[in-house]
Amino acid sequence: MHRQSLAAVAIIATAVLSCGRRVEVSSTPVSTRAVASEAGERHLANIRQLTYGGENAEAYFSSDGRWLTFQSTRDGRRCDQQYVMRIDGSGLRRISDGTGKTTCGYFIDGDRLLVYASTHAADTACPPRPDPSRGYVWGLDPFDLYTSRPDGSDRRRLTTYGVYTAEATLSPDGKKLVFTSLKDGDLELYTMNVDGTNLRRLTTTPGYDGGAFFSPDGRQIVYRAWHPTGDSLQAYRSLLAQRLVRPNRMELFVMNADGSGQRQITNLGGANFAPIFTPDGRRIIFSSNHRNPRGPAAQNFDLFLINLDGTGLEQITTHGTFDGFPMFSPDGSKLVWASNRNPPNPNGTDIFLADWIP
Repeated sequence: MHRQSLAAVAIIATAVLSCGRRVEVSSTPVSTRAVASEAGERHLANIRQLTYGGENAEAYFSSDGRWLTFQSTRDGRRCDQQYVMRIDGSGLRRISDGTGKTTCGYFIDGDRLLVYASTHAADTACPPRPDPSRGYVWGLDPFDLYTSRPDGSDRRRLTTYGVYTAEATLSPDGKKLVFTSLKDGDLELYTMNVDGTNLRRLTTTPGYDGGAFFSPDGRQIVYRAWHPTGDSLQAYRSLLAQRLVRPNRMELFVMNADGSGQRQITNLGGANFAPIFTPDGRRIIFSSNHRNPRGPAAQNFDLFLINLDGTGLEQITTHGTFDGFPMFSPDGSKLVWASNRNPPNPNGTDIFLADWIP
């Protein structure tokens, strides 16, 4: 799911004209910063910090490995907008229109387009944040899916459900999107063609199914889910009716790309999320707080690797704060992720890039 303050919860941009609409391009000079790895982070080398300030998360590579798209509250924004930048931090540009709230961008159509979710059709203002008296909950804002060119032009609406519809990612052959939607009354996974046709529902078990990614060969999908029963199911449905969800319990699942063969691969406890296959398709990297899932320590998420049968759990990051939303570059040589390490402001979340050491 989108970040929603998982982490402890700017320079003036110049404007240029592009295809008749204003697009923000950063005037910030390129100044990525080297950051030392922590003890035990043997898979990570040459770590570079790509963003400074605001909340930045869900950075995903283009298919050529040269660009990233991510969501950010940079430049003093109250809620996320969608951006792109080169992997050295240059070429930063906002591609969403600056209204509403966006989440979960992804390159499609051979990097000629991006898909992302936005609430601006429902309201051009930022959605209200959940009442903090409810505890740690995510608001299920009225996102729909949109596409645009990498310069922000030619924005088109892909779905018109008017309820939470987000978390879209692309199949390796470039033909299908997998995404989460509340369109049928529960948080389920769907696939459809990149033009919005041939919609197919993949999950039916009551509970939250989301954060899906295809395997490199396109034959499997990994996702996170929580399928409550009894009183827990009633509590889940009560929150859902208020367009809220409490994400403190999630495990990882794998299924075939057509929705068959659904199987749970972790039983760690806590919140396990943001799973994605390694480039060889043999393991899954994900973020988890299962070692300390309660109290203040629950904010300490680390990255882990695990085999598809649930064996071979290995910790990747060891910093004592949030590390999440990992993604490998297409050639497997780099890892990008979001972290609270080295924040320019207290509790800030930034984008980091590292060489991946197998």
